[in-house]
Amino acid sequence: MALRITDECINCDVCEPECPNQAITLGQEIYEIDPDKCTECVGHFDEPQCVQLCPVSCIPVDPQHVESRETLWQKFQRLQAATKV
Repeated sequence: MALRITDECINCDVCEPECPNQAITLGQEIYEIDPDKCTECVGHFDEPQCVQLCPVSCIPVDPQHVESRETLWQKFQRLQAATKV
C-alpha cells in the first residue's frame, strides 16, 4: 500500500523532510506522495514517519495502491539498488 495526502493537508512542511524515500513533494496546492516511491517506511522504520508526525492526520492508505508488506519490501530493495547506481 502506498499512502496519500488528502486535501485536509495544511502544508505544515513536517512530512516531506521525514520521508526516507523522498516520495513526498510539494504539489500545486498540497503535498503529494509518489506511490512508486512510497514503501510506508518499510525497510527504514516500523511505522510510516509522515503518518506519525502529521498534525492533522491527513495521510491515510491509498486504496488505489494496495500492496502487501512483501511488495513494499521489494519496492524498498529496488529503490535502494537504484540509489547506489
